[in-house]
Amino acid sequence: MLVRDFNEGQDVEAVLLLRGVERRQRRNGGEYLKLELGDRSGRVTGCVWEGVAEVASQAQAATPVHVCGRFSRHPRYGPELAIRTLRPAAPGSFSLEDLLDGPPRSAEQLEADLRELLATIREPFLARLLDRFFGAGSAAWERFRVAPAAKHFHHAYRHGLLEHCLSVAQGVSAISATFPGIDRDVAVTGALLHDIGKLEAYTADPLAHDLTDLGRLQGEIPLGYYRVRREIEDLPGFPAPLAQAVLHIILSHHGALEHGSPVRPCTREATLVHFLDNLGGRLGSFDRLEKELPDGASWSAFDRALGAGAYFGAREEPVREAA
Repeated sequence: MLVRDFNEGQDVEAVLLLRGVERRQRRNGGEYLKLELGDRSGRVTGCVWEGVAEVASQAQAATPVHVCGRFSRHPRYGPELAIRTLRPAAPGSFSLEDLLDGPPRSAEQLEADLRELLATIREPFLARLLDRFFGAGSAAWERFRVAPAAKHFHHAYRHGLLEHCLSVAQGVSAISATFPGIDRDVAVTGALLHDIGKLEAYTADPLAHDLTDLGRLQGEIPLGYYRVRREIEDLPGFPAPLAQAVLHIILSHHGALEHGSPVRPCTREATLVHFLDNLGGRLGSFDRLEKELPDGASWSAFDRALGAGAYFGAREEPVREAA
């Protein structure tokens, strides 16, 4: 049984991926455990109220666990599982394919689409720069191909970074012909590289998408800026205005200082990448919520990334895969 199929008041026995463990204080002074659990269809908060020490000794993050408990939907906090027992999942009792989410298109198709897009870059210095990151067999490419794009809200799964950056770059490529004055090669290059700092900001473990020490201390935008700048400096004769244009896209792609960008978008290309990046993230949240939607439901619960619930009533009911 998948998380999206849990029903109100149901007693659940399942193997789920334990993504996070947190000890918290109860109002009466005692302790409880708050767990982040999930599978490929969604996530659920697990709460352990009794036997906290015993369960905590078995609760290791980034591992599959066998849990028993009762499921409910809290009006404020969303899906919850009141856990009675938890233990490490026995080998052979689960499939990682059921626990790990992924993109709707295969990684092979995503890579083929990326190669097709890269072949359209005519500016030779930009083509050489992109090859430093996406050249087949390079260390950066092998990491980029499998990395997640986020920890929670959108494309937070294996190959998610490739899927997100490719979709943003494809959108930028298509729209750049609509508005005058946009340097299409610069905009596509910036779109492909805008999140490259996440290679250092997030862990490589597919079972535990979490921030690294560098990610916490410096942030993905500075990490991406310095990484791309180092590669540019290693390319003799790289034109300074071209470097400035690409680096500005990376620095400004969050759009505002309060969202983590040290500067606001000040060029057409940076503005285009920012809005397409924001659009890709928001639509990615709809994809995540639709996967979690129980059969027959039209609305998701309130989602912090969207600031509202998501409505799917106009769509046909999706065909559910066999559990």
